[in-house]
Amino acid sequence: MMKKMLLAAVAMTGLSACQTAVYDGRQDAASLNAVNVPVVAQTNYAFDVAAPGGTLPASEQARLVAWFDSLGLQYGDVVYLDGPMASSARGSVADLAGRYGLLLADGAPVTAGNIPASAVRVIVGRATASVPNCPNWERPSSPDYQNRSHPNFGCGVNGALAAMIANPNDLVYGREGSGVADTRTSARAVQSYRDTKPTGDGGQLEAINTQGGQ
Repeated sequence: MMKKMLLAAVAMTGLSACQTAVYDGRQDAASLNAVNVPVVAQTNYAFDVAAPGGTLPASEQARLVAWFDSLGLQYGDVVYLDGPMASSARGSVADLAGRYGLLLADGAPVTAGNIPASAVRVIVGRATASVPNCPNWERPSSPDYQNRSHPNFGCGVNGALAAMIANPNDLVYGREGSGVADTRTSARAVQSYRDTKPTGDGGQLEAINTQGGQ
């Protein structure tokens, strides 16, 4: 009996060593995790505007709005204010950023160059998400006798996620729930999906739905 148990133990050890040899050092082989995941990059854009006495003249406000428009300022961007006149000019800049549905963030990232004494530096932080090295067809999908994940695994789903997410920073930090649920928000999205006319089907889907309703 002892001899049989010893032989079984030796056999199991051999199988384990064989498995380790196949998967050892292969990041994408022994897991169901996607090989390709979104990467979030951060870029800061800076713009100096004159603020004599801590207020922005109408001409400087127009310059700042034109700069916001050129950047396509939108949800997901973060607006900071820096410089010796930042606290005094904060209200004026906040009003302009509010037109785009954004609030000014606290603090400011480090930027190159000195800020003039009678000016403020408006900084827009923007995050972008992408999935590098996709698509990746460097290896045939089958046969694969080592059961490795394909190098393109994750490109489709994560590429779509990176393209669709409104705020790429949510991929890094996530978002805490408010504790308050509003069913109208989710219902509005579902209703928009139902009411939107399908595209690219040549009207076939609408005809099928109409016939089904009859």
